Order: sequence, then C-alpha cells, then structure tokens
Amino acid sequence: MIDSRIEKLADVLVGYSANVKPGQLVRISSPLAGLPLVSAVYRKVLQAGAHPIVRVSAEEWTESLIRLGNDDQLQYEHAIALYEVEQIDCSIGVWAEDNTKSMTNCDPKRLAMSQKARKRIFETFMKRAADKRLNWVGTQYPTNACAQDAEMSLSEYEDFVFNAGLLDHADPVASWKRVSETQQRLIELLQGKTEYRVVAANGTDIRMNLANRVWVNCDGHENFPDGEVFTGPVESSVEGTIAFSFPAVHLGREVDGVKLTFKGGKVVDAQASKGLDFLIQMLDMDGGSRFLGECAIGTNYGIKRYTKNTLFDEKIGGTVHFALGAGYPETGNTNQSGLHWDMVVDLRQGGHIEIDGQRISENGRFFDPRFPGNAE
Repeated sequence: MIDSRIEKLADVLVGYSANVKPGQLVRISSPLAGLPLVSAVYRKVLQAGAHPIVRVSAEEWTESLIRLGNDDQLQYEHAIALYEVEQIDCSIGVWAEDNTKSMTNCDPKRLAMSQKARKRIFETFMKRAADKRLNWVGTQYPTNACAQDAEMSLSEYEDFVFNAGLLDHADPVASWKRVSETQQRLIELLQGKTEYRVVAANGTDIRMNLANRVWVNCDGHENFPDGEVFTGPVESSVEGTIAFSFPAVHLGREVDGVKLTFKGGKVVDAQASKGLDFLIQMLDMDGGSRFLGECAIGTNYGIKRYTKNTLFDEKIGGTVHFALGAGYPETGNTNQSGLHWDMVVDLRQGGHIEIDGQRISENGRFFDPRFPGNAE
C-alpha cells in the first residue's frame, strides 16, 4: 500500500513548488528507488494538463562511467542533455539513493573531470531558472541508505522527511506560505546591507561584502523541504576562516574537519581530517571552484539534527552555510564553476551573525521575535 504522504507530497511538488501549468514540458528525474514518488508526480502532472517526461538513473551507471570511462567519455558534453535543459519548462528532481557511499572509492580526479563536463548544462539550468523561464524543485524520497546515514530506522526517517516538509499539516501549502512571510521579514532586514560576518565557537570568523546583491526567500519552491534565505557575496570580498561543523558530503564522498581560509575571495588554504585529497581535487576543478557562490542562513527550526543529507542539513534552524563554486545569477553573484558544494556551520552552541556591524542572532536564535524560529 502506497503511503498517503507520497500523494500529498506529489500534490505539493506539482501544484505549489513547480507550479506546473497546462501545456508545459515537465521533466521528472529520479534514481530507480524513487519510482513510487515519480509515478505519483507523473499522474499529478497529467492532471495539471502538462506533458511529463521521465529520466531514470542508477548509482551503478554513474559508478561505471567513473571507473570504466576513458577521458573522452568523462569529458563528453551531452548535446541532448543540454538541449533538454534549454527546452523544459519545469524540472522535478527526486533524490533516492540506494547506496550513498557508491562513489567513495572512485578517483577524485575522474569525478572532477566528469563534473566539469556538465558545467555548461548546469550554467544553462541556473540561468533559465534565474530568468524565471524554468521552474524547478528537488526533493528527497526516503530510502534505507539515507535512513542509515541519519542513524534512523526507515519508518523514523520517513516521518522525519515528511514532517520536515510540513506534510503532517492539514494544509501544507498554507503552512509554507506562512514560512515565506516570516522569512520575508528577515530578508527585509538583510536587503541593502553590505557587510556580512559570521563568527562561531569552532573558530569560524568570516567576512564578506554583499553590495548590490539580492537575498532570496526559499519557501519550498526549489528545494523541498525548504527553509533558508540566501544570497551570493561579492566574489573578491571574502576574507577569513570557515570551520565547518559537520562532515561535508559531495558526490557520495564524505570530507570531515573542513577548514578553509579565504583571502581576496579565494581559498588559499584548505584542511580536512578526512578526505583532503578529494577536497583539493574539487577546489582545483576550475577557475571558480575556490570562490564562494552562496552564503545562506538556515531557518527551518523543525529540522534539528544532522543527517548527512545536504537538503536537510543546510536548512537546520540556527545554522549558516556557504557554497563553494557556482553562484545563483538571481542573487547577482557571477561566479561560474562546475562545482556547487554546500557546507554547514552550526551557531547553536556559541556563534552569531552580524550585518553592517549589527548583531542579529546569538546561539542560533534571532533577537527579533518576528523572524523565523520565534513562533515555536
């Protein structure tokens, strides 16, 4: 019997997040494990009067390419994949890993080569999204592999995933609209300010300039579940040190104890207690991979624990995160890269955020009662 929450999630993804309209071309992509949600989304897209196309992937196929592909195959830019991104009106992505560690022992150089080959596809996707010509959303389908990473049973993880998306509410869309209103009040404070600083007890002290940058309200339209506000720094302005609080996971590879030092916007020193070789390969992927494309504040106070899944971890209320590599054009950040890697700093046990010298939060909580986290 299909979990009724899957149908509810599909309703929200199609009707609210991607806002599918009659006649649109809608791509639905997922690994094999996510097919129950894909089927539900497919039906909802048809009911909306749009045209669904499905793209199914498998971790085994990606692993085979990295292990067996020659340099030409790894660096091949798929013209069909690029054309598809140029043509679709909506993209609904489902993450549903059977084995989150399938890429752990793959050569980092080959992984970087493969990622770099997708740079133009990624940039086209982001440009069309910024221009409002492409609506997209990505979400998690609960699997045993992700539940194990989160140190939960599958049923516990299902509850965690669905409740984080407010699917336990009678009207999830109405609840997300209230989230949007609360986050917008925070954005109204941040917008127009220039100097952004984050300090944490783990040694993080990072400053950057946000002049003429735009803050974005993440309220369930692109990531689901959601709960953050973000922008992109002036590329050359980042100065200081970021020590990330949790293991950073990218392409199934886990890097722990990450500490980055920035000067003139660029990473000039990188340390890690685990996975340093992989970190360096990603930093050296291309000319933009040592610069920050995003800085963000997590505002989902319903997500309280680290699960080794960036979709949830970067939203934890009381945290901030920074992304190495490509920026989002809608923010004004122009950094281009085949990399976009989010890493999280926890402020809940000793940390604060400053904007133009004004401290707006302490230990993960905003001082202003109108901001996220104060209505609990």
